[in-house]
Amino acid sequence: METPGAPRETAPALQVRALAGLKEIGAAAWDACATSAETLRGSDETHNPFVSHAFLSALEDSACVSRKTGWLPLHISLERDGDLLGVVPCYLKSHSQGEYVFDHGWADAYERAGGVYYPKLQVSVPFTPVTGPRFLIAPRADPDMVTGGLIAGLRALRDQAEASSIHVTFMREAEWEQAGAAGFLKRTDQQFHWVNAGYATFDAFLEALASRKRKSIRRERRDALSPGITVEHLTGADITEAHWDAFFAFYTDTGARKWGRPYLNRRFFSLLSERMADRVLLIMAKRAGRYIAGAINLIGDVALYGRNWGCVEDHPFLHFEICYYQAIDFAIARGLKRVEAGAQGEHKLARGYRPVLMHSAHDIADPGLRKAVADYLQRERTHVNALVGEFDSLTPFKRET
Repeated sequence: METPGAPRETAPALQVRALAGLKEIGAAAWDACATSAETLRGSDETHNPFVSHAFLSALEDSACVSRKTGWLPLHISLERDGDLLGVVPCYLKSHSQGEYVFDHGWADAYERAGGVYYPKLQVSVPFTPVTGPRFLIAPRADPDMVTGGLIAGLRALRDQAEASSIHVTFMREAEWEQAGAAGFLKRTDQQFHWVNAGYATFDAFLEALASRKRKSIRRERRDALSPGITVEHLTGADITEAHWDAFFAFYTDTGARKWGRPYLNRRFFSLLSERMADRVLLIMAKRAGRYIAGAINLIGDVALYGRNWGCVEDHPFLHFEICYYQAIDFAIARGLKRVEAGAQGEHKLARGYRPVLMHSAHDIADPGLRKAVADYLQRERTHVNALVGEFDSLTPFKRET
């Protein structure tokens, strides 16, 4: 009850800051937000390795993300009276590379109409098409209040930086709904994930498939390794710089062919191993005493995330063995719920991976461009939903499964 004439107490004001890199915030404070129950509410995850301070700072400290590469870190923090309430991994972008949610058509149309699309703000994990939390909330903070404050901070930064738009990609569905309620345009896409239905072994998984598909996968696995190829699973202290040297040769060959130049440099992999080696799984193929192919995965608490692959020798079905089947083997052995094998790839469907919806949200300043994109996204969502339904009917599982 108030005392007549007494001064009214007011809560300290919220403060929004743009952080020029992870060095401006401690790892413990960032990770407390990234792993809090408030951030992960409604999710089966307890730890997403890609939004950890270790992973994001490795990208920055290796200069894979920087002004020079077109990924200028400008992370948003929300504070009250010196207490951190929430953070957002955010980058000022001068292009649309390395995002896996394509807006090149929007940029081209806007610039042909006389607009300036770049810079834009990108809320994401660079070069990583993996769903995870994007609005990171401190323990015991009010999720709705913090998310609203972070969105307001993003819009203020967009105005200050004279950016055309804000793009939040590979976000959790709950965040997607919140962003939509705050006026963001909602977009969907799809990937293929392998789901562990409690299989005790890889053969138990195969028993859930139709006979013809089961035989096809067994033949692929046999043929992939028939030239005398052996496979190693490496994690933690077992990963040496020599392993990274071999893997980097595979990665750069694939990156040069797919993107013109690789997104990640050699130093990034050393920092990753230094800071979070227990979260890294290298699956390496060896023939005649030398490594010839490999794939890097990150290990979450409930999922295995396949990221990059490469090879210096071509062998039939080796890609499927190293990237898909070996990942399933590892997930079953660890009791993980799923394998997320990255973007695109309808060929994953025949290997027991199922279609899953992806979510992104977009806030565009120019009313004309916003209306055109909104109309497009409405049609696109209908198409994506129909496509996922069609893919789901084509899975190789037995009918009763």
